Amino acid sequence: MAKKASDSIRYFSNASGPVIGTVDRKVIEKDGLYFKDIDGSGEVSSVNDWRLPAKERAQAYAKLLTPDEKIGQLFTADWRMGPKYPSARLEKAGHIPVADETGLLDEAPVNAKNIFGELKLPGTSELIKKKFSRHLILRENPAPADLADYLNQLQYLAEDCGHFVPVQVMSNSRNETGEAVFGMNDASGVFATWPGTLGIAAAVKGTGDFSIVDTFADTVRRQWNACGLKKGYMYMADVVTDPRWQRTFGTFGEDPELISEMMERLIPGIQGSADGVTPEGVAMTVKHFPGGGARENGFDPHYATGQWNVYATPGSLQKYHVPTFEAAVKYHASSIMPYYSKPAKEKSAAQEDYKGAEVELRPYGFAYNKIFIDEMLRNQMGFDGYINSDSGITRNMAWGVEMLDIPERVGFAITQSGVDLISGSFDDEAAREAYERSSNDYYDTHPVPGGFAREDLVLTDESLNRAVSRTLKEMFQLGMFENPYASPRKAEEAVGDKARREEAGKVHRQSVVLLKNAGVLPLKEGAKVYAEAFGKTKESGEANTKALKELLGNVTLVDDAAEAEAALLFLSPASGNYFNATPGFLELDICEDKTVCNVDEEGKPTEDTHKETTLCGANRIPEIAGAVRNNGGKVLINVNFPLAWMVGNVEPCADVLTAGFDTFPEAVLDIFFGRFAPVGRLPITLPKDDSVLAVDKNGVCISPNDVPGFDKDAYMPDSMKDENGKAYAYRDSAGNYYEYGFGLG
Repeated sequence: MAKKASDSIRYFSNASGPVIGTVDRKVIEKDGLYFKDIDGSGEVSSVNDWRLPAKERAQAYAKLLTPDEKIGQLFTADWRMGPKYPSARLEKAGHIPVADETGLLDEAPVNAKNIFGELKLPGTSELIKKKFSRHLILRENPAPADLADYLNQLQYLAEDCGHFVPVQVMSNSRNETGEAVFGMNDASGVFATWPGTLGIAAAVKGTGDFSIVDTFADTVRRQWNACGLKKGYMYMADVVTDPRWQRTFGTFGEDPELISEMMERLIPGIQGSADGVTPEGVAMTVKHFPGGGARENGFDPHYATGQWNVYATPGSLQKYHVPTFEAAVKYHASSIMPYYSKPAKEKSAAQEDYKGAEVELRPYGFAYNKIFIDEMLRNQMGFDGYINSDSGITRNMAWGVEMLDIPERVGFAITQSGVDLISGSFDDEAAREAYERSSNDYYDTHPVPGGFAREDLVLTDESLNRAVSRTLKEMFQLGMFENPYASPRKAEEAVGDKARREEAGKVHRQSVVLLKNAGVLPLKEGAKVYAEAFGKTKESGEANTKALKELLGNVTLVDDAAEAEAALLFLSPASGNYFNATPGFLELDICEDKTVCNVDEEGKPTEDTHKETTLCGANRIPEIAGAVRNNGGKVLINVNFPLAWMVGNVEPCADVLTAGFDTFPEAVLDIFFGRFAPVGRLPITLPKDDSVLAVDKNGVCISPNDVPGFDKDAYMPDSMKDENGKAYAYRDSAGNYYEYGFGLG
């Protein structure tokens, strides 16, 4: 049986330096100190000497590695664990895991397709040892000890290579709850679980207590580090300016100032220092520069209709979108991820850079856009980390460079615009071709695509060294070369920390926003209660109803709303599909079988229509409310807000209305029964109705797509404004506007 790394780790302690952790890698002892033989030289070289700066060691090592070893490190592979945690997505494509002798690794090759493109990958051992891949995305959600065992086994494979480079396994966030979405929320519930990021923002906005962010960041750092998980694709600094953007759910809302202050705490808190990553920290990839919120009517760049960032308002880029990334620069975020989209020059007003000069809006996806990445982010803002692209930029989301072949896309991203790590595909053969084209006569016999220079389309030793030295620097800073191993026992202890879970539970309660209360709260114990949950489907509603009723041991449940003193209705609407275009604009109305217009390939409305349902059973809510009120009862409604829902179909039915943000239902019930006083405030503005999101025949929205909700009234037609000069936000029956920062308490 193969060696299980977790059972075979040897440690060597330096009195005033790092602990060396190894399974089989040679350890050098000199002058009473221990050094790992990283480069295989057997000497205390500039690579092996942990006393030297990380940057110096990284640059020295990059020059020592072979071209193929460097090419393997240019990509992040979408990876899987062993048979104990099979990938449902790959199983649908016919993938059958084959376990290695430890049972931890999957040695079966992958041949499948996903939204990003074609996946052709060897088994795990071949990927690490022969392909020299060193950057993997973890999608599964294992128990902490299993995660530590798996990561340790990967590091052991890497140790067995002539040149040792640790395996950097990264993940999307794991400490918030939410609906499972591929690559976003599929890993939640194992680690201490806060509400969704919008909920964290609602709690901070309501309490004014930024120590919430400090505690959250410290928990993420401690739990991830204990498991050996050392890099996160997190968090989003994007500002929500179009409410129809599906990705709203992963943001901290619409206020650049609040987001900036939260990022100023998150980055050093997770990475371990205000000066960058430390061995006790977790590297962050802040996303999505220069802000993904400026969507054209909500269309997402995972599909072609959404490939544009539209800056219709003069100066909106610098006023709303870019400033939230300043914290990533100031606090040395290890990497920044550009968005897929490209700026729409023809549809945009003039925008300025950090020197006050007008920005040239070249129609390249931001990962390919030298003006934004190399010039604005690096040269003007001073970013000193590396650029990690979003998944699929060389394949299905190659916006603006579709005319290039895949080797040229790789070369253009890395050599020309300054990308260092390409995510979501393992295009090592294409990269090898781009490297060979730098020295052969390829372009003597093949045309250079129009508008491009041949030297920008190839990989050179210089560009390879630059990219790889930047990602190696992160691993040196994290101490992964000295000790990449984690203790499964300590992983279980850290993740099982009861105090951290209690802190998370408190923030769930703080995240609840009380929007309306017609003198109803608190609800009395023992009341006759009709309880029902509603979801996108009948099945999800039924499952959630069962779970809700199990939490209501303090009341008398009735099956007939007409007999109830109170109805508790929990609504979890859902709209669209994150990775696919909808037939029309993303629907924000809480509705059932609503007739809405289609859009054409250019995103313009058509005369054709289709039916939309965001909440199965929505049409029954007025009936339930009427039955309860006829009996003198009250209706309490909680709505989950991963998006900025329009509540006009719901609010009139509610005597109490609360907003949650992937908030535990227990926390909402604590508000209803007076066990916790509501403090949350809206992190986003809720649109009034379809009129404030109306799109004309040319695809132009009546409310600007690049301006946050709290500022939209400045651009709304006077004819739409009420006596208070407001047009955009929903106004309830009590006269309250459901705008940014609102909440009763």
